[in-house]
Amino acid sequence: MSRERRRLPLTERSAAPHTCSSSVRLEVLNRMPLFSELTCADIRDLEPLVRSRGYRAGEMVHRAGDMANSLFVVASGTVKLLRPSVHGQDVVTNILGPGEGFGTLGILGESTYPDTAEAMTVSCVLEISSDVFNDVMGRYPRLALTVLDEVLHRFEQAQQAIRRLSADNAKQRVAAALLALVDKLGVAQDGAFALELPLTRVDLAALTGLTSETVSRVMSRLRDDGIVDTGRRWTVVLDRTRLAAEAAE
Repeated sequence: MSRERRRLPLTERSAAPHTCSSSVRLEVLNRMPLFSELTCADIRDLEPLVRSRGYRAGEMVHRAGDMANSLFVVASGTVKLLRPSVHGQDVVTNILGPGEGFGTLGILGESTYPDTAEAMTVSCVLEISSDVFNDVMGRYPRLALTVLDEVLHRFEQAQQAIRRLSADNAKQRVAAALLALVDKLGVAQDGAFALELPLTRVDLAALTGLTSETVSRVMSRLRDDGIVDTGRRWTVVLDRTRLAAEAAE
């Protein structure tokens, strides 16, 4: 990947929010594990009931503590989840890309949203209200098993976050977080993987449970070792194999 290419800044922050066409909405709903038991015809019946909204970078989808009355799924863009810690600072629990869901309902065991959801880039998000979800459950009782799978999946995600935060050293934590992000959101370019999102040192610190100063030192070492390269609002993993080795140490 050329140095000139990586210097190009992202422009999504000032762009207008994305809109979701009917075809995009259908594609996203069809990919949702929660609706894996539904047929294409069922999804077409569901699609008009699902709301969609565009968000600018930095806009909130919902806040921690709000009444939990909707499930959401990222149709385009990137959304980060932040959870208040006992020390009063927000911890980034996840960064989500297209096709990934968040939010919760009483049926999934939560009465309020445990996280704040914030658009990192210009995004379009689908919303499935509790009324719509209950209606779908009434029509298709076979979804009960996929709801259980969703609860178990969220538990496993929480366990992964705990394991990431309990890593032995700072370099391991940062490498593991970058590896997870690049595997999910990275764009392959000339043997490297670009994360074209405004991932700040503060975001990485909140994602790893470290201070921003420690994250800066670790990123400088990874950059000096030729494993990553960074710039304003972009990060590039130059050597995924070595990054994985750093995460596993």
